[in-house]
Amino acid sequence: MIKVHVKNNHHAPGSFPNTPEGEQVFTITRTRFEQAASDWPALCKQLDVFIDWDTDHFVESMADREILIAWNLPTENLARIAPKLKWIHVIGAGVEHLTPMDWLPGGVVLTNNKGAHAEKGGEFGMMSLLMLHNAIPALFTNQRLAVYDSIYSTPIAGKTVVVIGMGSIGRSVAASASGLGMRVVGVSRHGRPVPGVDEVYAVRAIDSVLPLADYVFVVTPLTEETRNLISRQRLEQLKPGAGLVNIGRAPVVDYTALSEMLYSGRLGGAVLDVFDEEPLPQDSPLWKVPNLLITPHVSADDGNAYVPMTLRLFFENLERYIQGIPLENRVNADLGY
Repeated sequence: MIKVHVKNNHHAPGSFPNTPEGEQVFTITRTRFEQAASDWPALCKQLDVFIDWDTDHFVESMADREILIAWNLPTENLARIAPKLKWIHVIGAGVEHLTPMDWLPGGVVLTNNKGAHAEKGGEFGMMSLLMLHNAIPALFTNQRLAVYDSIYSTPIAGKTVVVIGMGSIGRSVAASASGLGMRVVGVSRHGRPVPGVDEVYAVRAIDSVLPLADYVFVVTPLTEETRNLISRQRLEQLKPGAGLVNIGRAPVVDYTALSEMLYSGRLGGAVLDVFDEEPLPQDSPLWKVPNLLITPHVSADDGNAYVPMTLRLFFENLERYIQGIPLENRVNADLGY
């Protein structure tokens, strides 16, 4: 039998999930696991699954477990606590909370949920770009202030969006934007061509790319290379009136500089879905920034199907695992994604 430990988290401020609603969306219950497993009956006969909360039974269970499904985990002395561990599947796409990964025992494969966010994240991304183009953040600000001011807009075709991060969400946004007639410029670590994207540049060329943008869409993972990538100096390179969306990680963008440029009117609007502290504190100055739309880290997570999609990825990889085939969605421990 292949022994699997599922580590769920109760919601807690500053942790994951950080709201009761999030706990309902991301928890892998016994019922949800069995529903997903019904599509893989042959595989399930080979599994012994223990479903847990937080670290209630982590140490005793992991003593003989081969696979761990979790968001986070106690990393100290993991090789001693889990001597039979071969594979960890993280139920999110971002894994910066587990870096540096010097704790990862040799021979243990780490995978993530890359791909599970593409459809929802792509829709949210296109919605955000359309909202920025139609001045919805500014109209919301005017509504709060009881200001009736006609702000007219034009079709979005012909505008340029710079998508920073060419993973599954970035590609989904790019496809939708291209379908609306936008010029799509991608930025990725290596700058390799991407189908459906007009041009792709390496990160090192970002200073030549940002002045092209009517809108910047940030969906890159957080690494030491991307921290403060969209700095004050780079925000200043954007066209007057440009807009920005960030659904990646907050430390990639200088929010202080962004706020100042929204106050001054230097930038036209922004949509932010990720923050250094989540939930965003009530006394955060971001709540009062004009022409800024705040969403509570909900851009890319399907509220109904997140766990089924996660378990489908797991079972597809489990087939590979049993057959000795390299797993999909492997995380590069050195790069942090």
